[in-house]
Order: sequence, then C-alpha cells, then structure tokens
Amino acid sequence: LGRRHRELYSGLPAPDSGPPLRRVVYVDHCARLSGGELALLRLIEALDVEAHVVLGEDGPLVGRLHQAGISVEVLALPAGVREVRRAEVDRGRLGLLAPAATALYVPRLARRLRALAPDLVHTNSLKSGLYGSLAARMAGIPSVWHLHDRLAADYLPTRAVKLMRRAVRTLPTALVANSQTTLETVPHPPRGGAGVVANPVSPRPERPLRPHVQRVGMVARLAPWKGQAGFLEAFAKAFGGTGVKAALVGAPLFGEEDYEAELRELAQRLGIAAQVEFRGFRDDVEAELERLDVFVHASVVPEPFGQAILEAMAAGVPVVAAAGGGASEIATDEQDALLHRPGDAEDLAAALERLATDAWLRERLAAGGRRRAADFGPESCAAQLAGAYASLLG
Repeated sequence: LGRRHRELYSGLPAPDSGPPLRRVVYVDHCARLSGGELALLRLIEALDVEAHVVLGEDGPLVGRLHQAGISVEVLALPAGVREVRRAEVDRGRLGLLAPAATALYVPRLARRLRALAPDLVHTNSLKSGLYGSLAARMAGIPSVWHLHDRLAADYLPTRAVKLMRRAVRTLPTALVANSQTTLETVPHPPRGGAGVVANPVSPRPERPLRPHVQRVGMVARLAPWKGQAGFLEAFAKAFGGTGVKAALVGAPLFGEEDYEAELRELAQRLGIAAQVEFRGFRDDVEAELERLDVFVHASVVPEPFGQAILEAMAAGVPVVAAAGGGASEIATDEQDALLHRPGDAEDLAAALERLATDAWLRERLAAGGRRRAADFGPESCAAQLAGAYASLLG
C-alpha cells in the first residue's frame, strides 16, 4: 500500500525545489463545510505560506478559517452563479460565462488579486476554477486549479465534459487533482503540468469498538449518485425488523430536496421507517462517526476521491465501500475495508451481514483503516502541494 501511494504521487517534484512562496490566495465559491472545503482548510493549516482566502459566499467555513488564524474575505458571487448545480453545468447554464457575470465579477476579482499581489492563486472548486483562473490571468498571476470533480460523462452532463476539459487545459497555469481517477479524466493537462494531491484527513483518538452492531450509516450529501437509496434497500435485507438503526447523515443541496422525500417514502415501502434516522447536515462529523458501528459508502458512479471513507477510517469505524474510482485508490478489499459492487444492493447487504456477525473482522478492518488513513495526514498532503507550487514557480 505504501508503494502504491508513493507511485500515485510520483509525478510531483520534491517540495524543496524552486523559490520559496510568500503569499498564496485561495479562491472558492463555497463557504459550506463540504469535503473540498474542509480539505482546503487542513492543507492551508499545514502549509508554510502566507495564505489569504477569497470566498464567493458567507458561511460556516469563514468562521472555521478565522478560528485557524487564516485571513479570509467574502467577495460575493451572484446567487444565480453560485447555486448552479453540477448537472446544469453546460453551455446554456454555465452562468460564469454569461456576459453579466464575466463583465462584473471576474474583473472585480482580478482587481482584488492585483491589490493582494500574491505569488500564486489556488482555485479549489469547479466554479472557482473557471472564474478564478480567468481573474488570475487578467491580473497576470500564475494559478493552480485543484480539481475535485471527475470530468466524465457519468459525472457531468455530456456537453459540459468537453467544455470543462478545455477550460482546465487552457485557463490555469497548472493543475492538481484529488486522485489519479480524477486526473485521468483530463487527457490534456495545462502546459504548466499536472499532479495528484489528495485531500488530507486529521488523525483521531483511538476508540474501542462496541461488541455488537447497533447503528450502520452513511455520511454524504443526499443525492441520487451517492447511493442512499441502494443503501436503504441493502439495510432492509440485512437488518429489517431488527433493533439495528440506519443513519443518513447529510442534507440535499442545489435543489435536490425531492430526493430526500423519495428516500423517506422508500423507507416506508421497505418497512424500515422506524429504523432509519435522517440526521440532516451536521457540523460535527466526528460525533456522527462515533455513533456508527459500520460506515457505508454506496456511490453508484465512481467517486473523484472519497473523503468520507478516509474520515471513517481515521475514526476507526469499519468501512464498506463501493469499488471503483477514488474509493479503490484509498481502500483495499479485505485489508482496510470491504468493497462491494456499485449499485448492487444484494452485494452490499451480504457485506453488512458479514460484518454484523464477525466482530474479529470489524476489529481487523478498523485497525487497517487507521493505518491507511495515516498515509493521508495533512503534513504529507501539504508537502505534495508545496512541491507542485515550487515546480510551477520554478
């Protein structure tokens, strides 16, 4: 596993090459505590740079950055641009390329970047990659686009894939992706080069496992591709009519509220409504993981990375994950997780039943998961990112 992990990052140079950085401006459209934003916070804390963050909205991330002593400001994006869903990112709904947004926001950000005078601009999301890279170009400042989304037709609308690949190739100076899976969806990286920098996870105190499985759950945004429906079907097969609880931690975003209603109806039809807890959005993910005896990842399309899997591993919770994509880069079947076929409720149910009846297996996977999560510590991931920065400026 260690060798595989080193190979994954072998395309990046040593972090001590090139001139030292003085100031980096980080740009993100979102101020919610989602995976990419939490990863950004951990990376900045571990990097030896003078960091300033420019967000497109106010939200919980602002307070977390302030608590960490990181300089931050909100340069509000128009709501119509900020709330565009990934499924709507195409030529007709890109928003950021609309004349009003281009004529007003991008030059405004470019003026702010000139005033801040950083050595480098780092964009952290699909939307901020577009407008932030454009603004950095206007300001004459090199930029790195940190790509957290697979540019593939099963993840984005077909028309958007070519457009976004072209943008990633031409707008930033260089590219880093959160996994090899994500990087492979960019066949032609920018001339400044490309590499992999994973999302970091912080270590957690070790805790003993409970002797019996009492609660099985997912921590993910409520969205069809995340696979909560398949999880409920598998849970009903494995634990329907028992005292075991199912926890769905997460809320719908970007107009996906109908999916939550569908999940509640599905739980009723499966006869498990009394066993299912809809926990909603939670700031304290660690506390939610503490309540779980088994963590489930059930995405039906390949994950770009799989941050929640790593969080569960670091917390010492046995993991069942859908094979493929970033999840398979993180987890190895039978060593630090059980992998199931994506979208196969029968296969997932069998894995859940196996874990519920085998305490030794749960202990073994929990220990293996902790060891694997240690490979993704903030210092390690920050060193890789610093290497990419040094290569770009060198």
